[in-house]
Amino acid sequence: MKFKIAADSSANIFKMKGIEFEAVPLHVLVGKKDFTDDKNVDLDEMQEALSEYKGKTSTSCPSPEEWQSAFGDADVVFCVTITSVLSGANASANTAKEMYESEYPGRRVYIFDSLSTGPEMILIIEKIKELVLAGEDSESINSKVLDYMKHTHLYFSLASVENFAKNGRINPILAKGVGLLGIRLVGQASDEGNLELLNKCRGDKKSIECIIRHMKDCGYKNGKVIIAHNRNKEGAAALKDAIIKEFATEDIRINRTKALCSYYAEPKSILVGFEA
Repeated sequence: MKFKIAADSSANIFKMKGIEFEAVPLHVLVGKKDFTDDKNVDLDEMQEALSEYKGKTSTSCPSPEEWQSAFGDADVVFCVTITSVLSGANASANTAKEMYESEYPGRRVYIFDSLSTGPEMILIIEKIKELVLAGEDSESINSKVLDYMKHTHLYFSLASVENFAKNGRINPILAKGVGLLGIRLVGQASDEGNLELLNKCRGDKKSIECIIRHMKDCGYKNGKVIIAHNRNKEGAAALKDAIIKEFATEDIRINRTKALCSYYAEPKSILVGFEA
């Protein structure tokens, strides 16, 4: 049987070794400019446009046809989406699943609502890959991944929330206060898939201490960790060092946010996904 993994671009990855994989792009809309979240997107140009544009900005999700195209000719597709609370990507993927299974009887598509984004999505994708390469059958993979998702988490430190305000998700007055004097908003992807704000901290050092405390509270020991940052290599490296010091963890990776995650996690922001 031919297996394939598909995910929307908010996972911040566009290729994988050892298994067939395809990323389906979301879009960041700034005035008349449409930034397609793929490997060719110019993040500097997008950030400049966002900084200069004073009107409403938004994002858009893949169409069912784009998802179906990504499924290709696989017998079994495992599809991972950004939280359905934040985007219509999951609903669109489910429509594509119905179209695909109707057109090709016998083929199966499994949709996983990550209830999160970025690094936590990568953890889910890599678990699927691990199980496929281990020779598990599709129903077993589906069951084990759903159980695995109960033990993954995402925390974040946001240096600005202007884009949340520009697309009407938070009060503009609140947005103006964040970023002043180095204020960071620390939060999590909740069990319901909301981006839940937990603490206000001043600077990366305090926000990192806060994230470490939350990781302890949810039972983190020494599982896999993936950190993503938007123009904040120093903060990401400091968080990695703090995790190593506190938990003696070795399996930690750092990557850069792509367009969709860079839209919500604005410059100097950090996201961390981990297994607890």
